[in-house]
Amino acid sequence: MGPGPSDVHPRVLRAMSTPLVGHLDPSFIDIMNEVQELMRYTFRTDNKWTIPVSGTGSASMEAAIGNLVEPGDTMLVPTNGYFGGRMESMAERAGGEVVHVDAPWGEPLDPADVQDAFDEHQPDVFGFVHAETSTGVKQPGVPELTSIAHDHDALVVADTVTSLGGVELEVDDWGIDVAYSGPQKCLSCPPGASPLTLNDRAMDKVLSREEPPRSWYLDLSLLEGYWGDDRSYHHTAPITNVYAIREALRLVAEEGIEERWARHRRVAGALKAGVEAMGLGLNPEDEYWLPSLNAVLVPDGVDAGAAIDYVLDHYDLEIAGGLGALAGDIFRVGCMGHSARPENVSFLLTALGEALEAQGADVDPEAGFAAMREQLGQ
Repeated sequence: MGPGPSDVHPRVLRAMSTPLVGHLDPSFIDIMNEVQELMRYTFRTDNKWTIPVSGTGSASMEAAIGNLVEPGDTMLVPTNGYFGGRMESMAERAGGEVVHVDAPWGEPLDPADVQDAFDEHQPDVFGFVHAETSTGVKQPGVPELTSIAHDHDALVVADTVTSLGGVELEVDDWGIDVAYSGPQKCLSCPPGASPLTLNDRAMDKVLSREEPPRSWYLDLSLLEGYWGDDRSYHHTAPITNVYAIREALRLVAEEGIEERWARHRRVAGALKAGVEAMGLGLNPEDEYWLPSLNAVLVPDGVDAGAAIDYVLDHYDLEIAGGLGALAGDIFRVGCMGHSARPENVSFLLTALGEALEAQGADVDPEAGFAAMREQLGQ
């Protein structure tokens, strides 16, 4: 119940025991086709260039930024969380110049600030984090941000690592040019094959670069040969991880993407109601609360690390603390994928309430439990 990985669905674990075949075997090519189609469904896109990158979510992130940003390009990145900083590092390593749009940690970007940054810097690429894992903030008003970028002929890259498959995400309708994610969050799949999608405009830029990206392994112009129509050799795909993500995406399609979003809102809403009734607050405002990652404020006088250790030692339950500017100030409690179940929320509230009482915090776990049950209609 931390910021990831989430619990893996038993069907995904079983899929990973499937015997290996070659990465160019005709049967595996059929699996590749199915993975791509299911991934398009989950991203809500018709993009042809929708693939699982061989690696963790950071590999998918670097594939997006390292291919889209060329030496001499300017990339606009946010300062309102840890992963905006990672965007900056990757863009600089790709040879780009980085400029910032500022917002405090724990708050979303203001479209007016994004507009001002575009007017001042005229960036070629704009990156934003749709679901900031370090702060529990969901970026509202995405179409307004993409519209600003497109008015300045810039490409938009979205970090959807903690939103894909868990909260509303509409890649095509919202005008997102490139989106990357990780499988271990709301898809409840082990890391190793990470979703990435690019529209034609973005892929045209990748294929028309004057010099190749600095990473051969993540060069999308080469990966196109394997995941495109030719199915030609580039590298040995992580066969077992592709089995896993196919099964995870099948589970998304069986549940229905909108129903899955609704489940995350319902179950995480019960968690939110429970911690608030217990006497705790959440860091973000309701308008940009992120159901898949709940940033619960640490009460005054409580050692966050000690409470996290207590929950792990006494209940074998994992939650996490804050990063960067929020270190020591929040608990990061995930409610993702297969972990987003009422029994897990009940278990978490019991464990956290006991851990806080052990430090003398003024909390009311019974009130929290009652609010959770009422929210779930139990």
